[in-house]
This record gives sequence, structure tokens and C-alpha cells, in this order.
Amino acid sequence: AANEENRKWMRENVPEDSRPASGNPLPPRLFNDSRYLGDYEAFFEARENNAVYAFLGLTAPPGSKEAEALAKQQA
Repeated sequence: AANEENRKWMRENVPEDSRPASGNPLPPRLFNDSRYLGDYEAFFEARENNAVYAFLGLTAPPGSKEAEALAKQQA
């Protein structure tokens, strides 16, 4: 978060089950508009699983590894 207002918004919008046991949630936290997506570890895991577009709530472009993997799962 670039400024205190954004930092405050992030802290207020991280779901309870994604908060640390003590203290405030620390950046980076990823959101799509106001929908919480996850932290860096969740993003990294999505990247390792070729699921970044799904993680971000986007449609994978045709020909991408993610789109090909999804097509295989649906077949």
C-alpha cells in the first residue's frame, strides 16, 4: 500500500481467516477491486501451478499454459 489510507483499507478488508495471529496483515495482499485474492504465498503457489489467471479472477488467454491445462481438465 502506497499511503496510510490504502494501508488502512487493506488491513480492514483482509478476511479474518487470512490475518496473522497477532498484529496487522502486512503487504503484499492482492485484491481484484474489493475482492480479496490472497497474499504473496498464495500468488506464488498459483504461479507454480500455472493458475495465475484463475487466481486473479481472469480468463486465461487461448494458447496459454493455463488455458491448455484447463481444457485438459474439462475433457
